[in-house]
Amino acid sequence: MEEAVASLTRSFAVVPPAAVPAIVDCVVASSSFEPSLLFSSLVRSFADAAQVTESNCTLSHAGALGHLIKNTPSNDALELFVWKVFVPMVNSVQLNDTELINQVLGLLCDVVSKTQSWELIGTILVPFCLKSIGRNLALAYNGELAIFHWGSEDTFEQNLIRVTPESLPLLISCRILISLLNSALGSDNEIHSSERKAVDGFGDSAHFGHNLLWDLSNMVIEMLTQSTEHRSCAIRLILPHILGSLSDLALVRVMVHGYALKLSRVSFLKKIWTCCICLFSLGHEERIDAYNILSMCFSSFKFIEGSESVLEGELGEKYDLSNEKEFWEEIRRGLVDKDAFLRKQALYVLKISLCNYYSSLANKDGENCSSASRFTVDSKNSQTVSSNGAPSHTKRGKWADKEAKSLGVGEVLHLDENVLSGQDRWKVFILLYEMLEEYGTHLVEAAWRHQVSLFLESGPFNAYVIPANCAVYQVQMDTLDGIFNWLAVLWERGLFHENPQVRCLIMESFLSISWEKFEYYAQKVPRSFVLGPFILGLNDVVHHKDFGVKGVYTSSTINGAAKYFHEFSHKMSMSERVELVCNLASIARQDSFSRAGLMALAFCITSAAGTAVIHNTSEVHDSMNNCTVPQVKEAESSQENPLSSRTAEVLDVLGVVVERSKQHFNPRYRLRVCEQVLKVASSVICIGDAPTDILLHFLSNVPREFTDFTGPLRGLVRQWLTQNSGQESNIVSTYGNTELLESLVYFPRSFIKQKRPSDACVSFDDEDVDAWELEGQRWARVLFLVAEDQHLEPIFMFLRNYTMGLCTEGVRLDWVPIKVLILIQSLAEEFENGWRKYTNYIEARAVKAVDVMNILDESTSLCNSLFREKFIRKFTPMLGDILSYAKSVSTIFWSICIRDTELPHSIKGKLGGPSQRRLASHTTSDVLQAIFSMRTISSIASWCFQLRSVDCLNPSFTFLWEFSWKVIRSVTYDSEAGAELHLAAYESLVYVFKAFTTAFIPLVIDFVSVFNVSLQADGGVKPLLDPLVHSFMQNINDLLTEGVLTRSRRAVLMNWKWLCLDSLLSIPDKIMEDESCTRNVYAFFSDSTLTTILLDIVGSLENAGEGSVLPMLRSVRLVIRLISCDRTNEIIQLSSGVNYQFMMQLVQSSWILHLSCNKRRVAPIAALLSSVLHQSVFRILSMHETTDKKQGPLKWFIKNLLDEGVKSPRTIRLAALHLTGLWLVNPGTIEYYIEELKLLSLYGSVAFDEDFEAELSENLEARSEVSLLAPSPNRELTELFINTEMYARVSVAVLFHKLANMPSMIGEENKDYQAARKCGKIFLAELLDCAVNDKDLAKELYKKFSGVHRRKVRLWQMICILSHFVDEDVVEAVTSRLHVCLYRNNLPAVRQYLETFAIQIYLKFPALAEEQLLPIFYDYNMRPQALSSYVFIATNVILHSGNLHLQLRHFMRLLPPIIPFLTSHHHSLRGFTQLLVYHVLCKLWSTLEPGSSEIAPLEKKCFEDLKSYLAENPDCVRLRASMEGFLDVFDPVKSATPIGVFNARDEGLEFECVPISLMEHVITFLNDVRNDLRYNIAKDAMSIKNESLTHADSCKDSVESLNANDGGLLFQNRIDFSLDFQKKITVQEHGNANCFLGDAEPPKFLLEMEKEDQLLSLVVQSRNQAMQRIKESQQQFIFVASLLDRIPNLAGLARTCEVFKAGGLAVADASIIHDKQFQLISVTAEKWVPIIEVPVCSLKVFLEKKRREGFSILGLEQTANSVPLDQYSFPHKTVLVLGREKEGIPVDIIHVLDACVEIPQLGIIRSLNVHVSGAIALWEYTRQQRSKQQ
Repeated sequence: MEEAVASLTRSFAVVPPAAVPAIVDCVVASSSFEPSLLFSSLVRSFADAAQVTESNCTLSHAGALGHLIKNTPSNDALELFVWKVFVPMVNSVQLNDTELINQVLGLLCDVVSKTQSWELIGTILVPFCLKSIGRNLALAYNGELAIFHWGSEDTFEQNLIRVTPESLPLLISCRILISLLNSALGSDNEIHSSERKAVDGFGDSAHFGHNLLWDLSNMVIEMLTQSTEHRSCAIRLILPHILGSLSDLALVRVMVHGYALKLSRVSFLKKIWTCCICLFSLGHEERIDAYNILSMCFSSFKFIEGSESVLEGELGEKYDLSNEKEFWEEIRRGLVDKDAFLRKQALYVLKISLCNYYSSLANKDGENCSSASRFTVDSKNSQTVSSNGAPSHTKRGKWADKEAKSLGVGEVLHLDENVLSGQDRWKVFILLYEMLEEYGTHLVEAAWRHQVSLFLESGPFNAYVIPANCAVYQVQMDTLDGIFNWLAVLWERGLFHENPQVRCLIMESFLSISWEKFEYYAQKVPRSFVLGPFILGLNDVVHHKDFGVKGVYTSSTINGAAKYFHEFSHKMSMSERVELVCNLASIARQDSFSRAGLMALAFCITSAAGTAVIHNTSEVHDSMNNCTVPQVKEAESSQENPLSSRTAEVLDVLGVVVERSKQHFNPRYRLRVCEQVLKVASSVICIGDAPTDILLHFLSNVPREFTDFTGPLRGLVRQWLTQNSGQESNIVSTYGNTELLESLVYFPRSFIKQKRPSDACVSFDDEDVDAWELEGQRWARVLFLVAEDQHLEPIFMFLRNYTMGLCTEGVRLDWVPIKVLILIQSLAEEFENGWRKYTNYIEARAVKAVDVMNILDESTSLCNSLFREKFIRKFTPMLGDILSYAKSVSTIFWSICIRDTELPHSIKGKLGGPSQRRLASHTTSDVLQAIFSMRTISSIASWCFQLRSVDCLNPSFTFLWEFSWKVIRSVTYDSEAGAELHLAAYESLVYVFKAFTTAFIPLVIDFVSVFNVSLQADGGVKPLLDPLVHSFMQNINDLLTEGVLTRSRRAVLMNWKWLCLDSLLSIPDKIMEDESCTRNVYAFFSDSTLTTILLDIVGSLENAGEGSVLPMLRSVRLVIRLISCDRTNEIIQLSSGVNYQFMMQLVQSSWILHLSCNKRRVAPIAALLSSVLHQSVFRILSMHETTDKKQGPLKWFIKNLLDEGVKSPRTIRLAALHLTGLWLVNPGTIEYYIEELKLLSLYGSVAFDEDFEAELSENLEARSEVSLLAPSPNRELTELFINTEMYARVSVAVLFHKLANMPSMIGEENKDYQAARKCGKIFLAELLDCAVNDKDLAKELYKKFSGVHRRKVRLWQMICILSHFVDEDVVEAVTSRLHVCLYRNNLPAVRQYLETFAIQIYLKFPALAEEQLLPIFYDYNMRPQALSSYVFIATNVILHSGNLHLQLRHFMRLLPPIIPFLTSHHHSLRGFTQLLVYHVLCKLWSTLEPGSSEIAPLEKKCFEDLKSYLAENPDCVRLRASMEGFLDVFDPVKSATPIGVFNARDEGLEFECVPISLMEHVITFLNDVRNDLRYNIAKDAMSIKNESLTHADSCKDSVESLNANDGGLLFQNRIDFSLDFQKKITVQEHGNANCFLGDAEPPKFLLEMEKEDQLLSLVVQSRNQAMQRIKESQQQFIFVASLLDRIPNLAGLARTCEVFKAGGLAVADASIIHDKQFQLISVTAEKWVPIIEVPVCSLKVFLEKKRREGFSILGLEQTANSVPLDQYSFPHKTVLVLGREKEGIPVDIIHVLDACVEIPQLGIIRSLNVHVSGAIALWEYTRQQRSKQQ
């Protein structure tokens, strides 16, 4: 038996499984083996068989065992089969071997079904599988709900010994249970096929199936809440089968532990929906799974046999998922998700849910709806709704309308009453959404224009009432709120579409709706959409293409959004409006905004706040229309303002918008944003309700240059703060500006008496003082905005009272003194800032001779001279008390009892720590009080010094002078604390020395002189400031070199050092500006002192910190100025000037400093230029080049600066400004910088630097440093171009224009004039040499707007400016190079400058015009382009010659050779000449006397007729009209000036300020005419071709009828046109004609001709056979590319067709194959591929014709039903239509196609190039055909 079993086992490997049962039956029948023994033997042998790699052997073995069990059923045998065969077998199968798994599972189910062993399987296998799932999920066994007991190990104790695996994989376990479930229910259905509803007692299979369904339904709910893998297994394997089972079984009843339980569709669907809600709240993958679950639910519960749309269980229980509010919210979220797959899932769920709902309604009427396709617009039996949008007049718009019409867009059923049903609206919604997802831009445009109007015009929604108890799904499209909720989905999807054109279209569509026509519609748009997607959509830059152009910071989109928000909010109450403003402004805090986006947000906020409820009135003010309209008084208008509680919040969020505007550097932009925000604040906020601290903080965010004196927003802010406008008159009466003034007047009291700790001594640090100072500055700023003179009296009185008690012991221990000083200092600084703005304004207006006092508003009353004196006198009494207080607190600087203490780690820090004061807390407080007291005294004393107030001048200066000497004489301590105190003293000196700059009046100078004498032992007299400076330098350098201070603190001390020196060195300048001091002579510094200072600075420059750069460079500038000053002997003793070695050291150190600066700020760059390149040093020639021709220090510095400046636009612009100013004053230095001038002339960089403009407008130091640069030669052009990439060459152009005009100002004998002429000629020669010989600049072939094009334009612009330097000594060399350049090919933008330069030369040297131009005109080989230029040159020489005699001479000599060009074959030369000749004749013809003998009668008549022809010919008239008077305004002299060259900026031309030349105008005109002619010819040709294509079918029918009736005749008369050749012979020339009539032999030449004909016939036949073989080898594949128009794509397709032997390529115009670009790309492919001409209008006819010939018509397009390319089987005969490059295949062509295929895409970009796509498709067709042939 063992041998028989072994033989049988071996046979399993060679026979198919289907033959095994027969073999087993034969073995059992032909042997004495019992089936049970054979079964046992096969089971024992299965362990070895399972090792066989062949699955067929293993499956056959298992099949034999199953067959034996089916023949002899036995529970033991089945159990043995399960554990020994089935479980090991499925455990060893690969999970991806789906076929084998299905076969094994089918075998088990077949055995169980045949033997009806369901109870046994439920006892052994099902619990084992459930346990495997539970282990994999780590689930706890729930015995209360589970039917099959799998949680206890006892269940498997008797079996696990025999089971090899302890558990099965999750996938295998699930598939086993599903297979058993389907088999059990299927077996039950076969037995009871007549009954559908499940009840108890249907047998083992039904009982088993229901129990397993119960447990699986519970298990699947658990799996859906687990990981992605488990959830995926549940969704793919278990859930579909459970849903399928429940679709057949309405109710399942089971017994669980003796309790009868039910499983219905309703209960299970509720559990599923609960899981979906949880999944929706999780991540992206979970949401996709939730949509998959919902789609399966809707698909599975198709309502059969006319059931309702809701699920109905026993006892009338109903459940409709579409009646859940969360369901519709999640659908809307899914439709606007970023993931395309999730959007498709959401759309599918929506469509199938709608289909189920409306199908149930239709079933009641006997109709059916089987798919979601019902929700597409049906164009039959419909009426069209007119669009609300404007008609499309463009070609694209007409095309879109045509395709929309073919699609049925805009047509909806049953519009007799202009009311849409909910189902109709759903159709429109689905259509629009699918348009956004699937189709091209033009179809979206067409759909939107037609369909959105349906929602807005389809019925009186405001009168449509929905019952209160209506279902949720009824609300979706039957109420106005629901409709706009779904419209918001479409808008949001469109605003975030991948295609920017679609985004623009949707935004434009939304904003173009006439919301004012629909009373409530604007308010019905969901607020979540308005505050979310809509605002974020406005942040998209594609909607603001015109934003910022020419300084206009708005756009049509911004204006449209503001208009919408006005409609959205104009019916809101005041509280609702404020809530909307807060929500809008809060968005700026959450998201980042672009420039245009933030401006749009600001305008929207302003518009939302456009109407405000007037307090305690019944009116609403509409700020948009500037009118007041009645309004019903709301309940909010109570005695207490309801908005007061939200005022702080509104100001806070509005301040965020202002803060965000500071991220964008342009000041004009920030001005617009701040203006809108302040309008909002003034509209919704009453000043009386605003907390003072919040208001001050809000106003401090507004840039102060907007609200300071002469600031553009000062009037708006004052109007709001004072509340005195007509708009707010009632508010003033209620709250008034008195409340704000009272709070501002009371502020010092509350500021000083803030709550403090109960300790007797209060400590504070720098952070506290900075915060208090910032608070005081905010207060002073607002105070000077609203207060008048009388309002300051209480404040001064309060401060006076406190200053009187500063020296008391109790007060000194508190923070009262420093806060009082902060308030005084804030007032002084604010007044100083206002006074400076006031004086600058007065000076600026005085220059323009305007009555200033009539212009200034009342706010300037606080800054006039009278108030200035009064203001200072108010401080004078306080000054004495502050002096006393300062004397007492300043002793801390010399305290010797201070010892080093252990500092906290926050102060120590790492690596030297931050620059905090390294002192104890109480010592820090004392030091800060001393510093601030000195700062306050210095500030007040500075104003007193300016007024020469003797009462306060003497004590103040005496105290400050003695304090200064005490500081610089103090001993340097060895301890760190002592060094810190000394450092703090030097910090105080910064403010003291700054006050000294205004203090040196004669009285003070006498005091200083006496003081200096007292210092000298010998009683000698030294310069006034020498002792102070020497002591200062020595003391502070000792402190720096002691090494006690940390590195960071030494850097702080260095900064104080340079600030002090800067102030001391500026004292002589202030003295020189004071007229009262100029009468006396004072020596302030000695030469040795200045040299010492300069050496110290130069030695420190390389290691200077960022904060010390400006004071160090200013000190360098001041020292050099003092050394080289014209009043050297007066200001400085024994000045020796600056030598070469020192300047070289200075420039090298300065250069290292410049490179070490991380940021290129305006102020440091300007300071570097003005200090190193000082005017007094620049005039020294040896500083540029030494006598041995080596570069000097200045040349070295300038060369490096400009080389580095190429990478820094602002560096090179400021350098150009400063250098051109210096070169203008010192023209003799220009010859050293020819290369640098060329670099500036050809320089180009970024066009605009917003940060540069912002620094100039906001940074006082930047403005002051730029003002100290050398003055520009032309201020007007500097202001216009300083922030553009053209300024470098504009400044050079202005420089040489000024130099060229020097003779008229200073005379020709001046050496500067000679140097200027020489340098101009050198520079001109250098530029012309570059134009002729430079590799790039001499190119003739270059692209428009390329780098070469730009450099050529820049070069010749500069050469035009230099035309004034052409003299007789260089004119020959110049013109020779000019003619070389004129002969070369150049674009018109370049040629116009060559022409201008040539005109300038010939006008200056008239004799050269005829000498050089006449030979050129008679050179008939001259290029037409060059001739056009010479014609233009000659014409202008004739027109602009100096006198009439010279004009007539040029007319007689130059015009005749031009006349022949009127007949030129070159169209542009001919048209150009016509235009110019007519202009010359019109101007000069009348000057010729009628009787003059200059012109013979015939010639005169010819010229008269020519003039008449040019004047009257319509084409000539059109040509002249298109020029728009170009020649009338052209001035060649002005065109060679800087203003003439760079005047195109005003015209909005962005390319190098190049205007459009006359030649470009002519060429454009001629090209337009030519295109019109081509269009008309093509149109006529298409009409002719269409007639032939239209009648092709009728011709074919007639030919077929002839074939049928007269086949033989037709065959005899058929002509082979390929063999038909015309033979022209004249017999008379070769012999007698009678020879053809008789029997004479034909002539010899006829015989030879006959042989040639035979040979030719053989050649033609051979060629035809070859062509036939080529044609037969071609594939039956035709590309239709008629929709394409780009030559590269068509040529590439031709090449692809030839490579793969396509049957043809259809194009719209076959003449394209003659194009040179086509031939270059196709490489002769057009010679081997049949090119078929199919115009677009005949495309449908061609496709229908090919369909009749047996071709399948396909399209390569992405549509909703496109088939992936790799899944489509191409027919043998295929026509593939390719769409347009952007729009794709039109809809009317899509309707003709049999199918559409698409290329599967894995990336982000939506499409491939059309040529690439076609090549991929053709290769796939070729691959499939080759596979079929093989």
